[in-house]
Amino acid sequence: MANNVDPRLAAFRAQAPADAGYDAGLRKYMLGIYNYMASGVLLTGIVALLVYSTPSLFSVFFNEIGRPTILGWAAMLSPLAIILGMNFGLNRMSETTLKGLFWGFAALMGVSMSTIFARYTGASIAETFFVTAASFAGLSLYGYTTKRDLSAMGRFLIMGLIGIIIASLANIFIQSSGLQLAVNILGVLIFAGLTAYDTQRLRELYYQVAGSDFAGKAAIMGALTLYLNFINLFQFLLSFMGNRD
Repeated sequence: MANNVDPRLAAFRAQAPADAGYDAGLRKYMLGIYNYMASGVLLTGIVALLVYSTPSLFSVFFNEIGRPTILGWAAMLSPLAIILGMNFGLNRMSETTLKGLFWGFAALMGVSMSTIFARYTGASIAETFFVTAASFAGLSLYGYTTKRDLSAMGRFLIMGLIGIIIASLANIFIQSSGLQLAVNILGVLIFAGLTAYDTQRLRELYYQVAGSDFAGKAAIMGALTLYLNFINLFQFLLSFMGNRD
C-alpha cells in the first residue's frame, strides 16, 4: 500500500524555483529514487526466483500446496513491521540503517512473491512485468511533468486503497469471485493513480529537503513508496494477464 515519506512534509506544496542548480539537483534526487526503487524490484525478483527454484529453500517457507509455514508467515508479515519501523523511526535512524531496512524489505517481499512462479507461467509473469514497467514509467512521467495539482486525487485514491484492503480482508471469509474481480479492477486503477500522485508529491518534497540532512532519507522513503506502487500494480495486473501454470 502507499507510504507517506513524513507526515510533517507530505502536505507540503511549494512552487519550484526557476534555478538551474535546483533543476540539476532535482534530477539527481529523482534519479536516486528511481535507482533505489529499480534495485529493490530487481532484488525482489531474484529472491523470488531463487526461493522457488530451490525446493529445499521453498519448503522452509511454504508447504507442498503453497501454504506458508511458520517461517513463511514470518517472512510475509515482516515487511509490514519494517515499513512501520522505517516510518516511526525515521528521525532516529541513520541513512545507512534505512538503506539496510529497504534492502531487507525487498528481499522478504521476494520470499512472499516466490509463490507466483507456482501459480502462473513464466511467460505470463514476464509479459505482465514489462506491461507494468511500461505503465509505471508513463504514469510516473505524467506525475513528474504535469502542472495539475494531484493532491485532491491522491486523497481520494488513499480512501479507495483503504476500501479495497477492507474488501480483500472480508473476501477471505466471503469467497466471492465477483468481489475479488472488483477488488482487482479497482486495485489496478488505484495504484496507477497513486503512481502519478506520489511522483508529483516526491518532486515537490525535494524543494523542502534539498540541501538538508534529510534529503538522503527522503530519497529512500520515496523509493519505498514507488516500489510499493509498482509491486501492487504488478500483482493486480497479473490477476488479469497471468496464465495459470
